[in-house]
Amino acid sequence: MPKKEVPAQTTSPTEIHRPLIDAAKIKEHIQQKLQEAQPHRKIPISGQEYVGTGVVGLDELFMNGIPRGSSILTIGGPGSGKTIFCLQTLYHAAKAGERVFYITLEETPETLRKHMKDFGWDIAPLEKSGHFMIRKFTPMDITRQIDAMMERIKGELLIDIRPMVIPSDYKPDRVAIDSLSAVASALYGKEESYRIYIEQLFNIFKEIGATTFLISESNDPGVKLSSSGSEEFLADGVFIFYNLRQGNVRESAFEILKMRGSGFKKKIVPFQIKTGQGIVVYPEQEVFTLA
Repeated sequence: MPKKEVPAQTTSPTEIHRPLIDAAKIKEHIQQKLQEAQPHRKIPISGQEYVGTGVVGLDELFMNGIPRGSSILTIGGPGSGKTIFCLQTLYHAAKAGERVFYITLEETPETLRKHMKDFGWDIAPLEKSGHFMIRKFTPMDITRQIDAMMERIKGELLIDIRPMVIPSDYKPDRVAIDSLSAVASALYGKEESYRIYIEQLFNIFKEIGATTFLISESNDPGVKLSSSGSEEFLADGVFIFYNLRQGNVRESAFEILKMRGSGFKKKIVPFQIKTGQGIVVYPEQEVFTLA
């Protein structure tokens, strides 16, 4: 009796076209999910080596925070949130026990106090205790400071020029200057004087160990960062506040472009300015994805 042939087994079409498993992509996906699940480490507003900003969500962009004593160039166009950010971080630092000093060349101290009160930041008790100081500079003040700096550089002035910028009996932990653009306007046509003044300011704040935020206006921070182009090289860090547009929609966004001595996330993230809170940053969101 002839032997019955058993048909050879064939691979099914589904098995032939089954895609290969990409182990690298799976590993990347798992790591991403684990990272998202991990709680963010709280960065203290006033640490020994690193400091936080006190701005909700912003500090999560850092690995350790801002190295204490750093100078931060804070850039953006009109209404982008630069001044609010500086007032907000100085307020929270003062509440945490730091001594802070806000130098204004444009707004009056009264206007700034009212502006802060709109967000629920009452600095009257902090001013009384010496933890918050606001000082208004005029173009004449800038000119006098420049003249003194030039004389000191030439060796014709031996006195310390720091009290011309900061009161001799006040040693701040945190400083904001609003703004370098106003200084540039006061010294229009005197580029060399402006450069020397800015360099001296950076040196003064570095000597006293203050964490300093220097505001600079830029209508297009994606193209031009500062007035002279030297500020971003002198600064330890660069923060950019954007006012982005997509079609007929605008959204506020923030980026850490540079920060010496600290790791940070290299991404542009959205933020909102909320009544009673100030700036709130969304570190895990992409721009134009907020509801």
